[in-house]
Amino acid sequence: MTTMDDTRATPDDHRQYSPAAQRNRGPLLEVLKSRLAPGARVLEIASGSGEHIIHFARALPENGFTPSDAHPAALASIRAWRDVLYQEGADVRLNPPLALEVGQQPWPLHDPIDVMLCFNMIHIAPWQATLDLFEGAARHLPPQGWLLLYGPFSRHGMHQAESNMAFDQGLKARDSRWGIRDLEQDVLPAAHDAGLALAEIIEMPANNLCVRLSRTGSHHAGHY
Repeated sequence: MTTMDDTRATPDDHRQYSPAAQRNRGPLLEVLKSRLAPGARVLEIASGSGEHIIHFARALPENGFTPSDAHPAALASIRAWRDVLYQEGADVRLNPPLALEVGQQPWPLHDPIDVMLCFNMIHIAPWQATLDLFEGAARHLPPQGWLLLYGPFSRHGMHQAESNMAFDQGLKARDSRWGIRDLEQDVLPAAHDAGLALAEIIEMPANNLCVRLSRTGSHHAGHY
């Protein structure tokens, strides 16, 4: 989920544009290129404008992608971007977006998935959303499936840059339930409790991280 600009080419064009997504989609694609198995089925949580998953689907046609979001305007944007992609005749496997709120149980998944993506969500949502995300990932991923987080994190109680500290203060001023999460003190313990283990931490531009969490066992598997 990213901050979106509502600027549209025409009143009938529901595509939204996220400057942040435009900046980080390239580095995120490089992370996926070296880690996604051929044919892996990917679900993105909180797809926002849809620009990330459109970029990934175009670049990785051997993989299947499913976007999702809880907000009607985001779902409309994703559909509009998807329509443009298919009008271009792109050879892609991009499913229609799912209306998915991480707190709902069970998630409305119709097909098996292998990998989940969640970018720039957990710091602009209540902490419960992160817990719900981890619960859903542990429930729906297969053994050895993985969840990839992306965004700013603090480490061992310390911000990684002054800009992150200022960003954190701004988030909390907007909503006291928001804020940059601490990887070691908060995120990883919650992931472990849900049945996810740290597989990899990847340094990203602009003081961000990718955190890859692997499903470790049968915790919650097969409940839905």
